[in-house]
Amino acid sequence: MTLLRQRIIIGLCASLFLAGHSAASDTSASDWPYPQDTPGSSALNIGLAGEQPVDISRYLLSRGVSQAAINPQGTQLAFISTATGERQLWVQSVQGGQATQLTFGNGISFFRWHPDGSQLIYGADNDGNEREAFYSIRTNGLSESLLLSHSNAFRRFGEFNHDGTRFTYASTERNGRDFDIYEHNINTGKSTMVYQAEFGFFPHAWQPNSSNVVVTETRGEDAQDVFLLDIHTGTLTPLYTPAVAAAFSNFHWSSDGKTLYFLSNLDREMTALYEYNTETETTRLRHQSEFDLDNLLVCHNQSSLVWTENNQGFDTLYTSRLNGSGLRKIALPDGVYQVSCANSSDVVAVEISSPTSPANVFVTNLTGERARLLVSATMAGIDSEQLITPQAIEFPARDGITLHGLLYLPKGMLNKVPLVVDVHGGPTAQAKPSWQPLTQYLVGKGIAVLDINVRGSTGFGKTYARLDNQEKRLHSVRDLVDALAYLKGDPRIDVENSAVMGGSYGGYMVNAVMGLYPDAFKAGASFVGVSDWVRALEEASPGLKASDRIEYGDIREPKWQAFYAENSPINTVHRIQAPMFFEHGVNDPRDPVTESDRMVKVLRDKGLPVTYLRFPDEGHSVSKLENRVTFYRALAEFLERHLTAQQ
Repeated sequence: MTLLRQRIIIGLCASLFLAGHSAASDTSASDWPYPQDTPGSSALNIGLAGEQPVDISRYLLSRGVSQAAINPQGTQLAFISTATGERQLWVQSVQGGQATQLTFGNGISFFRWHPDGSQLIYGADNDGNEREAFYSIRTNGLSESLLLSHSNAFRRFGEFNHDGTRFTYASTERNGRDFDIYEHNINTGKSTMVYQAEFGFFPHAWQPNSSNVVVTETRGEDAQDVFLLDIHTGTLTPLYTPAVAAAFSNFHWSSDGKTLYFLSNLDREMTALYEYNTETETTRLRHQSEFDLDNLLVCHNQSSLVWTENNQGFDTLYTSRLNGSGLRKIALPDGVYQVSCANSSDVVAVEISSPTSPANVFVTNLTGERARLLVSATMAGIDSEQLITPQAIEFPARDGITLHGLLYLPKGMLNKVPLVVDVHGGPTAQAKPSWQPLTQYLVGKGIAVLDINVRGSTGFGKTYARLDNQEKRLHSVRDLVDALAYLKGDPRIDVENSAVMGGSYGGYMVNAVMGLYPDAFKAGASFVGVSDWVRALEEASPGLKASDRIEYGDIREPKWQAFYAENSPINTVHRIQAPMFFEHGVNDPRDPVTESDRMVKVLRDKGLPVTYLRFPDEGHSVSKLENRVTFYRALAEFLERHLTAQQ
């Protein structure tokens, strides 16, 4: 991408006003009859720094980093940056200085530090198809090798053994559906299946001084069973298979392999810190809070534990000694944290994304006495003091359930401002106060945004996360209408002038609410959303199939086929009355592009105005900067137009 005289070249859809199927008329991904939906190229003026309101492109050109992680020796930090327009891997000395770009290809999806701290493994797919190849690269960028080539298989990286000669991963290469577990020998280049599974089994921490690996089996979107797998014999030994499914994550072994530390909501609402003793086969609760715990690590030569608490999405960092003494809160800026720490020193790196900045990286130590900014976000000429931090709100649904959300309000005197209700994906995820470019743009244009946590969201207890399961699916859709009813009593907001938007599961929610409650919202915007649950569940990618059968019900059973044949947005699309916006990547392996195609066809046949961006080089998310600018500019224009925001 070339910057020239405050202008950038981006793709724009040829037409934003296109005037919209039934489950029986599928259109293949490569046979779409509306070529105008495929974005082309056009020049776009992004305005001058300091101009108000700020152009949407500047918010998208603001950038931080993601997946920041320090090496075991505490000397280098690796992270993913989109500075080039693609997700690439960079490294930087913990002491500061110039960062070095390591990868230059189509964009990467993840990376992990090798135990020796001088190399990394990373994964990369093709245009968002989520079928990753694995590579190894030296931190000097001068040596790189292919470990596992691209294939039709979905893979998920596990962990290295302690000397870094082997690593585990899960893959669907055997039959395209089930995630079996493999061991890869880096020295020989050979991969060996060590456990043949059904649906979703995934490897985690490797027990020291043994051939055992922690393995989880998926039990829905928010729960797992836990086992020890002997990779030499293939024996799978249960550790936790509770009657009431629970979440288990963040597994870490003591150096002698006798104690396993982890986070879980086993027999409780919120996730807490536990330890399991392999000799006595007993479990002990180490630390609990009224909030969910996350980001658990064992740091500094096994001397300390580090974790975060999640209060309405805002994180707080804590540390204590491994023996349980010395509990300490480490003061850092507000936001959403990702934490990593070193084995050989007391260095801790904290990536912090906030409503007023993309992710910065701070480096501190286990006492919190020397926090300093190491990697600074680029704000693209935006004054962060003009940005909005949301207020956490709670309100009742019609059935008495307490719902949650983050409310962003424009600055100044407020009187009947328009509203956008933003629905996160998942559904087992949480709206958090992180960097949200579109939200900040809309608020700057005088539009309030409610980033809602409907029932089924995480962060508010195990019961709340399961209130939308199976037959309760439509209760969460109704929550969107109940949010409007609550905000109707707020004189600052004009709920009669509101829109709803969301991606992935949030896209389904938009598709559903616009048909089930056609008078509630003036406009709807759905991104990579489901329209036909029967089709979506039958053809889901393997990673989703592993959890969908519990979250939604096993679609192989007639009961659930009948339920979703009736309760899918494609059956209520004819009731939609308001203008709609759709976005979908042709390479989406989770929700096929035909899920949006079918909604668009029905609405166009009905004569409703439809905006559709159908990206040929994207998958379940819009990752390329050029496409992101195209997407968000068109979306912002759509929302402003239909909400008649005050200029």
